[in-house]
Amino acid sequence: MSQSTVQNEGTRMPLHMRRDGIDPVPELGAHRSDDEIPVITTTFGTQAYLVTRYEDVREVLGDAATFGNTADLRRRQGGAMAEISDEEAARMRAGQLLAQDPPDHTRLRRMLTREFTQKRMRMLEPRITEIVDARLDAMEQAGPPADLVADFALPIPSLVICELLGVPYADRAEFQSRSNRLLDLSRDPEDRLAAGRENRAYMSQLCADARANPGDDILGALVRDHGDDLTHDELTGIAGLLLIAGHETTSNMLGLGTLALLQRPEQAALVRDDPDMTRAGVEELMRFLSIVHSGVPRLVMRDTEIRGTAIPKDSLVLCSLPAANRDPEQIDRPDELDVSRGAAGHVAFGHGVHHCLGAPLARMEMETAFPALLRRFPALAPAVSDEDVEFRSFHFIYGLRSLPVTW
Repeated sequence: MSQSTVQNEGTRMPLHMRRDGIDPVPELGAHRSDDEIPVITTTFGTQAYLVTRYEDVREVLGDAATFGNTADLRRRQGGAMAEISDEEAARMRAGQLLAQDPPDHTRLRRMLTREFTQKRMRMLEPRITEIVDARLDAMEQAGPPADLVADFALPIPSLVICELLGVPYADRAEFQSRSNRLLDLSRDPEDRLAAGRENRAYMSQLCADARANPGDDILGALVRDHGDDLTHDELTGIAGLLLIAGHETTSNMLGLGTLALLQRPEQAALVRDDPDMTRAGVEELMRFLSIVHSGVPRLVMRDTEIRGTAIPKDSLVLCSLPAANRDPEQIDRPDELDVSRGAAGHVAFGHGVHHCLGAPLARMEMETAFPALLRRFPALAPAVSDEDVEFRSFHFIYGLRSLPVTW
């Protein structure tokens, strides 16, 4: 899908999902200066208040008591979800950290925290380097052209998360297909619901195997350390979330981030040639691209207001992460990619109790992959014009369908 197609289809997309290529549409920026918080129609046909300013987004994400994550999935999504039973809805919510508030969220997250510490991620660095180098070797041996998404951006985080969870890498095509169906908001709701059920059945069997024979992976550790405190549905929900989030987010950052760097050779050179710039570059790319449009809608738990706009109890609130990360009140030259500044304080990983648990892993993968790719192929360039780049415009997580490259 070309950039022009994305722009034309933008009128059929909710405002918070609209992009002009890499950039959020100007209308999102215009709302930052409005006195009121606009109400938009979501992909699922529900109404939600849309928050766009950096400080307001931080307020919403940081106040779980007022803006909760416990909105019934059937209410958030409507359509086919409205037809599921109470029992199935409870199973789908179990273990899903994004559908929990404290104290339930606190209990589940505490069990996982030690698996994603910075220290633990540093221990994974040699293996991540091996995985990245292997993909680069395969690309080099096959020769140009290559599809950066299929040959590099997707395999690396998929293999990493498979090893961490004990998921057979041979199953990657199946779970990638299911997650794509689940996160593609343009698909028929019945198909997305079916994909969710298929994914849950797969993860349920994986968790049953882990309980019977716990390995050295994260699921094995959860069974050994917390097996008596986690129900089967909770373990299944945790595993499903980690599998999907573990490869979808990082793969889209690797693809879209590479495109952004190749379009700005001076920025690519900094990431390639200056090791001290790598961490700063990753943070700036996260801010600039903000591939997660909004996260899940928040349910307003009590009457409140945001910047003078009354927000009634039981309303839904969406936070535009791209708009917040490009707020000129927060950062100078927000629409420029400048890897030297580091973009401290961005909300691309969220904020508050739901700040992305896997952020240390994602950072480690990107800090390894971006400079390695640019060093291996210093002449790397898109093999198509900007107008022919295919974006995943209707996805919950923004990214590229493909990116043909040459070198």
